[in-house]
Amino acid sequence: MEDEKILDLYFARNQRAINETQDKYGTFCGAIAERILFNKEDAEECVNDTWYSAWNAIPPSRPSHFRAYLAKVTRNLSLNARAKESAKKRGSGAVDSCMEELEDVLPGTIGSCEEAVDELALGKILSAFLREQSETARKVFIQRYFYFESVKTIAKDSSLSESGVKMSLLRTRKALKDVLIREGISL
Repeated sequence: MEDEKILDLYFARNQRAINETQDKYGTFCGAIAERILFNKEDAEECVNDTWYSAWNAIPPSRPSHFRAYLAKVTRNLSLNARAKESAKKRGSGAVDSCMEELEDVLPGTIGSCEEAVDELALGKILSAFLREQSETARKVFIQRYFYFESVKTIAKDSSLSESGVKMSLLRTRKALKDVLIREGISL
C-alpha cells in the first residue's frame, strides 16, 4: 500500500493503519532496532513502540517521508532502550564503536537549554554538510552513523571494498570536523 494511503488510514483513526505499516515497514524497522540492540525481543518491542508512537503522532503531524520518519522513531526508541540496558551492563559494542568513531568530531551530549539550541544548529550544519557530499559518501555516512550498519554490510551494499568504506568514513569525518571548527562548534 502507498504511504499516502497508510497515512490516510492514520488520519481516519483506522486500526488497519498499524497493520499496513507493519506489513510494509516491519522488517525495515526491525533491522534498525536489531542492529542497535542485538536482541530480537527488545527489537520487536521497540518496533511495536514505533507503531504506538506513530499512532499517537499521526494526526496531527503528517510526515512527508514516512519511511524516514519511522526509521528515526525506531532508531531513537532503540537507542533509549540500549541506554537503559547499558546501565545494566548488557549490550553489544557496535553502537559504541560508531560513537567512538564520531567522538573526535561531534560535541558531547545535551544537558542545558543552551546546549539544546547548539544541537539544533549542529543538526542544520550536519544536514547542509551531508548535502554537499557525494551521493556515495553521504549514503555510507548515514548507513554507518544513523542506521549503525557494519562496514562489511555497507561494502556489500555499495560498490566499495571494506577499506574503501573505512577510507570514505575517515575522509567524511575529517571534512565534517573541519566544517564544525570553521562554524565555531566546540568539539
